[in-house]
Amino acid sequence: MTTRDPQHANALVYDHPLVQHKLSRLRDRETKHADFRRLLNELAGLMAYEVCRNLPTTDVMIETPVAQAKGKVLATPVTIVPILRAGLGMTDGLLALFPEARVGHIGIYRDEETAKPVTYYSKLPDGVADGPVILVDPMLATGGSSAHAVDILQARGVRNIQLVCLVAAPEGLAHMRANHPEVTVHTAAIDERLNERCYIVPGLGDAGDRIYGTH
Repeated sequence: MTTRDPQHANALVYDHPLVQHKLSRLRDRETKHADFRRLLNELAGLMAYEVCRNLPTTDVMIETPVAQAKGKVLATPVTIVPILRAGLGMTDGLLALFPEARVGHIGIYRDEETAKPVTYYSKLPDGVADGPVILVDPMLATGGSSAHAVDILQARGVRNIQLVCLVAAPEGLAHMRANHPEVTVHTAAIDERLNERCYIVPGLGDAGDRIYGTH
């Protein structure tokens, strides 16, 4: 279902037929925002299984209707952290898989003069460092916002962070690897490049606008 990209050691690319089918529909400029939202959450759910593959578990004894049985449960709490606003569009798809996960939010914008990321909102659960964090943003373009969000999480003591996106640019992957080589980037595609406006090419446009119908 995933392959390690030979040019970007920090990236896992999801080549499952259903993932690629839904991604193609997301890319289509004719896809309406209601369908875009639905497809985005469906893709997040499909990717979630592999994202969660290495979550730590612990053994427990349970009582079935017939007898005792040994089972496994997640050993630590999991926190999903969307980067506002577009990351919200993938959160429900992840929560559908494990609704017991906690949710934090990080809002970041880029200063037009300095081109540096600026935090305008950050609300994380108490004890966020007690378990892994799944950081969510549909697009990894320059990598500035994602790297900044990782900085915020690490400042709170989080050590196990995975980034989930749909489309990544080589420039963003390089930025993440230079600043946070310990973070695995899960993506459905690695596209060609960024254009002069820092849009991913071919990409799928502005994910936030397409999610909420504001374009």
